Amino acid sequence: VQLVESGGGLVQAGGSLRLSCAVSGRNVRTYVMSWFRQAPGKEREFVAHISQSGTISYADSVNGRFSISRDNAKNSVYLQMNNLKPEDTAVYYCALGRAFRGPRERSSYEFWGQGTQVTVSS
Repeated sequence: VQLVESGGGLVQAGGSLRLSCAVSGRNVRTYVMSWFRQAPGKEREFVAHISQSGTISYADSVNGRFSISRDNAKNSVYLQMNNLKPEDTAVYYCALGRAFRGPRERSSYEFWGQGTQVTVSS
């Protein structure tokens, strides 16, 4: 199983980025897919999830600015990030799992990508 993130980079505050997570070895439609992020010196935190049925949730800090989506044909998940803020700076990780402990728990996910860096300048 492999998850490969892409789309990170350096952007000014107020700008946008679209992250992609290409999955091989598992069908994204049959798993919970999520995005987490980890800033320097901080724990990895939940950002957004999309369930097998299409249920979506967001962390309060990104709600209204970020949007998660899934393309079953491409077996990929995306994170559209708008109105980015310096506090969004982090390494962003894609995760795949059954989420038996809840979609916001890191321990719910069996597979992780290598991460992609997002840096937002003020």
